[in-house]
Order: sequence, then structure tokens, then C-alpha cells
Amino acid sequence: MAGHLPFVARRGVRYGLAPRMTIGAFFERHRWSEALQERYYRWWYDWAKERVMEDPDLRAAKGVDFASYPYGQHARHSFHLQGKHWAEAMADLGDLIRDLILPRLDEAQRKALEEAHERLVRELDEEARSNPPPPAPEVGRFRHM
Repeated sequence: MAGHLPFVARRGVRYGLAPRMTIGAFFERHRWSEALQERYYRWWYDWAKERVMEDPDLRAAKGVDFASYPYGQHARHSFHLQGKHWAEAMADLGDLIRDLILPRLDEAQRKALEEAHERLVRELDEEARSNPPPPAPEVGRFRHM
């Protein structure tokens, strides 16, 4: 499953590729508008909240974190990311899912999750094709200078 979800890899973090950048690249590759990014995030938020509230241990430890939307310490800040707000929020939520929820799923639950995720991505891709975002501006070779 690690190759199918944009937030589950650990290698990028260790080698300097922040999860928010991986998730931002995932959103850009699919050409999702900010509204579609929020729908993707909201799907995961609802799914994670349901799992947390069903498990007594997770509810005691993390239930309070779902008292407001979106989840996470970066939930209300875009920082310098310029349009990457949902990637930042998804990185925080993805850490919770990767580290605390996915290990508790059995093989059948993981398979069902993977299939539901694929359906969601296809649905959002279809909507993105019918209403594509504007192209990214050309910023030149020295964009970070």
C-alpha cells in the first residue's frame, strides 16, 4: 500500500523531501484545484476521525485533536507554501494515519481502503478534467533565488 498513498513514505523525510512537498506534487500531478484538494483531505479526515473515535486508545490519545477542522498543528497556516495549504494539512493528518491507524488494519481492511482511495482519486481526476486549474506560471530557472 505504501506506493499508493502520497503520505505513507518515510524515505523522503529522511532525505530532505518534506511530506508536504510529496503531497503537493501528488496534487499537482493530478491537476486538482484547491477545492478538489480539500475534498481529498476531507475524505481522509472523515475516515481517520471515524477510526480514531472507534478505538478507545486512539480516542483517548487523539480524539481531542479532531475537535476542530482541519486536523494538525499546521492546519490553519499556509506559511510560505503559496497555495499548498491542503498539502500541509494532509501531511499532519497523514502522519497520524501512517503511524497510528494503518498498523491497526488487517489485510482485508487495507485492501478495502486501497480500493476506496483509488475510486476517490478517479472521481476527483474526472472532475479535474472537466474543470482544469489554470496552468502554473513560468518562474524561470532560478526560482528559489
